[in-house]
Amino acid sequence: MANKQALRDLQTRLAERMQQVRTETPGVSWLAVDCAGQGLLLSLKQAGEISSVGPLLPVPHTQPWLAGVVNLRGGVFTVVDLARFLGLRDSAPALQGQARLVAFNAALGINGALLIDRLEGLRHAADLLADDESTDNAPRPDFALARWRDAAGRWWQEIDLAALAQSPQFLAITA
Repeated sequence: MANKQALRDLQTRLAERMQQVRTETPGVSWLAVDCAGQGLLLSLKQAGEISSVGPLLPVPHTQPWLAGVVNLRGGVFTVVDLARFLGLRDSAPALQGQARLVAFNAALGINGALLIDRLEGLRHAADLLADDESTDNAPRPDFALARWRDAAGRWWQEIDLAALAQSPQFLAITA
């Protein structure tokens, strides 16, 4: 008899939680990464699998920011050093244990991955303040969306991965 009551209580709690989830407004969340000291926010809807950096096969006659190609779960993926592409560093990084590959979400139809220096976890819009006015007045590419600041005062640049993958600079891989 006690088991039946416990099951009913569980079903009631689940039904209440499901109703609560239906009425909540979904928040915006990102995968936070670090590239050469710059905090970047990648949409969870556009980012795919995260993996350790395996052996990269160099591709000749390409831009310096094209780190090479790698086998990820049986597929060949082009790897872009995001910090070099963004002009945050001039030379290839010494791949340390914290470096990771963040693949583009399969829904974007791109067999590509971004080489990042370090994962910084998840960030939620509710925990960040948007920077409405940029003080540097520097033009930003179309894939660089809003800038955000966290409670510790660190700035984060939101990156639209779909727009990045379609930008002429990103598509011009030949040297």
